[in-house]
Amino acid sequence: MWGDIIFQLVLLIILVVIVALIVLSIRALSKRSKQMDRIENKLDAVSKQDKEDN
Repeated sequence: MWGDIIFQLVLLIILVVIVALIVLSIRALSKRSKQMDRIENKLDAVSKQDKEDN
């Protein structure tokens, strides 16, 4: 009986960890994408300003 309860708890914990890892991975990728967009916009602005100065 206790073995069944422990087994189910372990499986539940593993499932929760897998879901949490998936969610955290998606959030990290989204954050990285937004950061890359900001960097690209800054580089475009610097490049545009450099062309105007010449």
